[in-house]
Amino acid sequence: MPLFRPRPCGRRAPLLALALGLAALPGAVPAQDIVLKQPIACTLGETCYIQHYVDHGPGPELRDFGCGTASYQGHDGTDFALPTLAAMAAGVDVLAAAPGRVRAIRDGEADGAFAAGADVAGKDCGNGVLIEHGGGWQTQYCHLKQGSIAVKPGTKIAAGTRLGQVGMSGRAEFPHLHLALRHDGLDVDPFQPDPAAACDPAPRRTLWQDPPAYVGGGLLQAALSDAPPDFAAVKAGLTATDRLPADAPALVLWAYGYDSRKGDVVTLTITGPEGFTFTHEEVLERPQALFFRYAGKRAPAGGFAPGRYEATVTQSRDGAEIGRKEAFVILAAP
Repeated sequence: MPLFRPRPCGRRAPLLALALGLAALPGAVPAQDIVLKQPIACTLGETCYIQHYVDHGPGPELRDFGCGTASYQGHDGTDFALPTLAAMAAGVDVLAAAPGRVRAIRDGEADGAFAAGADVAGKDCGNGVLIEHGGGWQTQYCHLKQGSIAVKPGTKIAAGTRLGQVGMSGRAEFPHLHLALRHDGLDVDPFQPDPAAACDPAPRRTLWQDPPAYVGGGLLQAALSDAPPDFAAVKAGLTATDRLPADAPALVLWAYGYDSRKGDVVTLTITGPEGFTFTHEEVLERPQALFFRYAGKRAPAGGFAPGRYEATVTQSRDGAEIGRKEAFVILAAP
């Protein structure tokens, strides 16, 4: 078996094949479950989020374990993502999800090479670590930061051991850890390890010690500015300001989110002194792994009234709110 599969973020072994393989062994006793801890040192929903889950959909159909589409065709692992490049630069540790022995590592691949157009064929995982856990179980950690690998092959490690840091090496377009779990060489979804089970946002059986809540998209950041920011700057880690001059040419509310679906509704609202109100609602027309929306109001004659302006962004799906972010800015007289 190769150290790093040619397409660790691509086509996985079909779940149907795993189901048929088990059915062909009457009376077979399932192997003892592995128990996984969170493999990244961050707070889900605050400083990191899950961008993609394992794809359970047959053929071209997309379906994650929770009946949503937070995946892409053939995705064989779980992507724990950082919201910005600045967060990656600050350093976020990748941790061993379970005790085991390091089988192999790779380091030295540049971060951001694929996003810049480089050919990463054969090194899609980028910098990574492969761990054997016994009982046929393996975990693989991909896209780590160049030069951050902190373990050596043959080393016996405990759960929570630092393996390196989240990066953007290999076939990666955003900073994230791709965690792949395999049993006897076949890919397994730790959120829903039963291949024949129906999709369910709260499956009865998972392989997580503390199962992360299923979140099929949401908002990462919202802020007020005096002009629409560049999306590349937002993804890089644009720092929101809390003060603007009262003679600002406009007041713009922007929102940055992930895993939107067609039909999601994003509502942007601003309120301020002297009865100032502004509301913009937009129905998203297509799914996006990362999305960016903004709306605002030009300055009236004589400028905005000085004071505190508050903003709220909500994201709704099928009539239910799935994300909310709040922001404010002080407009100060010159």
